Amino acid sequence: MTSREQHDRMANAIRFLSMDAVEKANSGHPGLPMGCADIATVLFTRFLKFDAKAPHWADRDRFILSAGHGSMLLYSLLYLTGYEDMTIDQIKNFRQLGSKTAGHPEYGHAAGIETTTGPLGQGLANSVGFALGERIMNAAFGNDLVNHYTYVLAGDGCLMEGVSQEAIALAGHLKLNKLIVFWDNNNISIDGPVSLADNTDQVARFQASGWNASHIDGTDPEAIAYAIEAARHSDKPTMIACKTTIGFGAPTKAGTNKAHGSPLGAEEIAGARKFFNWESPPFEVPADILDAWRAVGTGGAKARADWEGRLAKADAQLKGEFERRLAGKLPSNFDAVIADYKKKLSADKPKVATRKSSEMALEVINGAVPETIGGSADLTGSNNTKTSQTKNITPDDYGQRYVHYGIREHGMAAAINGLTLHGGLIAYGGTFLCFSDYARPSMRLASLMGIRSIFVMTHDSIGLGEDGPTHQPVEHLAALRAIPNHNVFRPADAVETAECWQLALESEKTPSTLALTRQNLPTVRNEFSEKNLSASGAYELAAANGEAAVTIFATGSEVEIALGARELLEKHGHPTRVVSVPCFELFDRQSEDYRKKTIGNTKVKVAIEAGIRQGWDHLIGTGGIFVGMHGFGASGSIEQLYPHFGITAEAAAKAVEARLHGD
Repeated sequence: MTSREQHDRMANAIRFLSMDAVEKANSGHPGLPMGCADIATVLFTRFLKFDAKAPHWADRDRFILSAGHGSMLLYSLLYLTGYEDMTIDQIKNFRQLGSKTAGHPEYGHAAGIETTTGPLGQGLANSVGFALGERIMNAAFGNDLVNHYTYVLAGDGCLMEGVSQEAIALAGHLKLNKLIVFWDNNNISIDGPVSLADNTDQVARFQASGWNASHIDGTDPEAIAYAIEAARHSDKPTMIACKTTIGFGAPTKAGTNKAHGSPLGAEEIAGARKFFNWESPPFEVPADILDAWRAVGTGGAKARADWEGRLAKADAQLKGEFERRLAGKLPSNFDAVIADYKKKLSADKPKVATRKSSEMALEVINGAVPETIGGSADLTGSNNTKTSQTKNITPDDYGQRYVHYGIREHGMAAAINGLTLHGGLIAYGGTFLCFSDYARPSMRLASLMGIRSIFVMTHDSIGLGEDGPTHQPVEHLAALRAIPNHNVFRPADAVETAECWQLALESEKTPSTLALTRQNLPTVRNEFSEKNLSASGAYELAAANGEAAVTIFATGSEVEIALGARELLEKHGHPTRVVSVPCFELFDRQSEDYRKKTIGNTKVKVAIEAGIRQGWDHLIGTGGIFVGMHGFGASGSIEQLYPHFGITAEAAAKAVEARLHGD
């Protein structure tokens, strides 16, 4: 066991790398790494199962720095333990353009960063997905291949953010006992003492949510080790409230908000060096301490080798399935399954809501892709996210495939990201499209990280009717389309819905949102096409009879209206084509030739969508006609609302003819 003197020197290496990097950058948060260095040192030296030379080892323990502003704690640990891409030069270039050491930990920038954190509470909420993912994979593949812990370091801000309650309530309910959270209980936030804004008994709060929780001295290595050991033998998730001092060791700024978000300054750092008796210059770690840390980094090599041996000896089918899932690859027969299903749809021509089309597609998909994990924020019957294969995951049975997230949209979206990041699973969850506002921070982070999270958003327009304007999304399609690297799919019928699901599942680096109707829609894709036409983002659904004078673009439920308007206009001698636009983002990625050809150069261009105009001008031009919403919705039946707001085939045709005659 490490002596107390050795422990202190190893912890001090974290402290000084952190404060010196922040000082050099003249930007950052030195206080958390200084206060939490003892917690991190105990965790990494005595408990964390990892191998710095194999950072993506599937059965490693996960360490999530939810308090992402303290990023230098994580970067110091990665450097000290010998992660190949975390060099001393990266530490020296903290927060500089192009470095791996971004201001907050960014997933994909460097090995050992399990998720993007910074928006407070996200890492904690992601960790519920990580811990649940471990249990689901354990149920599928057994202790020999999947048996690891998820550790989280969270700050006061993480616990104050509302998403934390959604997350901890879900984790407590599911008894995710391999989830262990350290709370950096330092009583300081940016504005000053936490008591300015909060006096919650956090230990009682976690206990009330089904967790073990207790107070310890966060600077006492033995107290920390004892608490971790106890947590590892618990049948509940555990929160360890670690009493710490922000900026510990700084002579005048320790314990104050001045140590939180800005460099300490030369004088304060000199005082800290004296306090800790640390004589090394900036960015230098004494050789014996660096060697000790590097030994920690390779300490998991034997455990990894043993695990690789177990994997090699596993049943060939089990091993193949495990490796396929971890690689994120779909089953080899997936394309054929979807093609056969589309053939059936084009023959049957169902008239169903696209939320029902989604359920029908998922029935086929969940039968073919065993790693999908579904769920809903207490709207299962409305979102249609449950199929015959997805029975309820419970604390007594993690071997199932459906999560009842409760009325927790933000927590659900964050957990979906955690499930996705864990590996081996494809997670989707549903709510109403207007409640994407509650899920959006996590949806944005999925896009930033470039991961395959899938969000099912039903009741996608005024078409949901009597629930009224609070539930009728009008700006939400535009708002979600504004997120970079996020595919927003709005399919027109059962065939497009199947295609959009196929694209979402194939999209390994871009999350997807499926916007789906409550109201029934006819099949508009009557002829089978093996090719996934939705993959182009937009395509000509109906050609004009003769040289086109009008092009109508539409999505989802309004494609039917566009086809009706085309019929009226054709009858009046105006050749009209209809372009279905299931995904703006995919259309924008097509070649310039394809885009020009699809948009065309007709005299009149029209867009029909039961949402706001924003985003449509790049297809129809600023002079194009928009048939849609210009404000909020209203309470009333769908039969009343569409005519009331002028979203009908007749209104669209009339607007076109007025333009044609006006010209």
